[in-house]
Amino acid sequence: MTSGVLVLAATPIGDPRDAAPRLGEELATADLVAAEDTRRLRRLLTALEVTPRGRVLSYHEHNEAGRTPELVERLVAGDRVVVVTDAGMPSVSDPGYRLVAAAVEAGVRVTCVPGPSAVLMALAVSGLPVDRFAFDGFLPRKPGERARALAESATERRTLVYFEAPHRLAETLAAMRDAFGPTRRAAVCRELTKTYEEVRRGTLDELVAWAQDGVRGEITVVVAGAERQVGSVEDALPGIRQRVQSGERLKDVCADVAATTGLSKKALYDAAVARP
Repeated sequence: MTSGVLVLAATPIGDPRDAAPRLGEELATADLVAAEDTRRLRRLLTALEVTPRGRVLSYHEHNEAGRTPELVERLVAGDRVVVVTDAGMPSVSDPGYRLVAAAVEAGVRVTCVPGPSAVLMALAVSGLPVDRFAFDGFLPRKPGERARALAESATERRTLVYFEAPHRLAETLAAMRDAFGPTRRAAVCRELTKTYEEVRRGTLDELVAWAQDGVRGEITVVVAGAERQVGSVEDALPGIRQRVQSGERLKDVCADVAATTGLSKKALYDAAVARP
């Protein structure tokens, strides 16, 4: 293990007063600060009244691949490198994952400064179940790819969380309505922790109508998971047979259908074996 340390430091998602006290300390004492946007970092440093003693350099999606080896070299040499993005935790839909993987491979210690999270805050205020959830980041921009991604999640029973750009929100909500159904409940959270914070809750059909006039700001969308659908074993058999004929194992298919419908896995398996 080398003496260098990689610190992933969460930054406020809106209000600089949400910064963890340790964030200022790390930024002030780091040997090197790698920032997604150095101008935004300078504004944060001013708000925190912090002056970094180390070097500040840019580290974003366009130079991440080329700059990662340089940062790993500094870490291996013993430097304390702090990574910050524009908002939230580095590597979560932001630069950082590539560097973490490389640092771990090099035997460098990796830690983080916890802080604000748009994902967790949106979940907390959405009014939707939060005991189990899945974060899917940004959906594909192309309509066909987006539709396929949503179709794969249509039966997911965990609450789903997405990021979206404001100018694509209306079409994304419409695609969700088509994939999940118009009555699926959801919440659009925008400008979290900022002056014009707003949480709009309703069915996907209602949210599509609301978003038609345009929505501004940073957007996080929370969608309720699919409800357990209880049908009959007989109704489920044709779909099971089709999947088995496509090459899937009967045992795995029955377990999947049972989890989705609430039917007994054993009853499904016994019926499929008895009536192949």
